Amino acid sequence: MFNIVLVEPQIPPNTGTIGRLCVNLGATLHLVKPLGFDIDDKAVTRAGLDYWKELDLVVWNSFDDFLEAHPIDKKTHLATTKTDKLYFQADFKKGDYILFGSETKGLREDILLDNAEQCITIPMGAKGRSLNLGISVGIVTYEALRQNYNGFEKITIPNSLEESK
Repeated sequence: MFNIVLVEPQIPPNTGTIGRLCVNLGATLHLVKPLGFDIDDKAVTRAGLDYWKELDLVVWNSFDDFLEAHPIDKKTHLATTKTDKLYFQADFKKGDYILFGSETKGLREDILLDNAEQCITIPMGAKGRSLNLGISVGIVTYEALRQNYNGFEKITIPNSLEESK
């Protein structure tokens, strides 16, 4: 479906939660080192629950390695607070790469400046300056899904209200 890229994530529960989201959407999660934790950290697996073993996970040794394999182009979206282009103004397609920087630093400024047309942001009130990474990934990725919902393979939940009657 989509490729969610976390560049140098620092907080294990955020990554676990995002991994769980990726499994539910059929998305691939790309983690770009250095990571602020060990992937086997209990906090990652606790947040990801039993979904973690189902995750399509790719780990990159560096951002440069990732960019060499996946150069930034029209299929790349760079999430940042440093743009005025709203995420719902972006045109998402299946297979796109949606990049998020670390919780503390965001994406590198040179990457953002060189690729300003690919930058997207989530609107926030005057008192806020950022959102939790897991929430941000959810907001943007579900907009990408909304735009590409036709043909989305839904997961059947066996314990639905209708089936429990």
